[in-house]
Amino acid sequence: MRDLPAFTLAGYDKGRGILVQALWFAVMNTVFMAWFTPARVRAALLRAFGARIGTGVLIRHRVRVLWPWKLTVGDHTWIGEGAWILNLEPVTLGAHVCVSQEALLCTGGHDHRAADFRYRNAPITVDDGAWVAARATVLAGVRVGRCAVVGAGAVLHKDLPELTLQTADNRRRPVEEPA
Repeated sequence: MRDLPAFTLAGYDKGRGILVQALWFAVMNTVFMAWFTPARVRAALLRAFGARIGTGVLIRHRVRVLWPWKLTVGDHTWIGEGAWILNLEPVTLGAHVCVSQEALLCTGGHDHRAADFRYRNAPITVDDGAWVAARATVLAGVRVGRCAVVGAGAVLHKDLPELTLQTADNRRRPVEEPA
């Protein structure tokens, strides 16, 4: 049986102190996620909190980022409305990546075998030209290969090779490189 009161954050590093975390949450929930905030301002806010953001990046409204200082985004990448980057560990998005509406990139998890439900976290990497489609989920420790496609509603729990599509029914097939 799980002993949830035994859960601790032992060994987990949020990367910044409590004041910076609180300031980020205030900014994220009042300005960053707002529909009226221009995309260039969202990129600037992420940079101000330590994210490495390339040029020509488009970040739509209602995007959530847990820890900006653990985020790297390549040039000309799009992050769609309502996407959630739950990055307890680093998330790296390459250049020309599309993370579509309400997609979830989650670097955190729990060890279901441990009574204390301790964290089992790992980074996520999405290589150049890949597409994480609407409402798809990419889980901890996964690499999405170059020009690969995580189909709408798919749950990706293991690496997806380059030029491969995974659909919501867990099937995989090759795709051609975009022309």
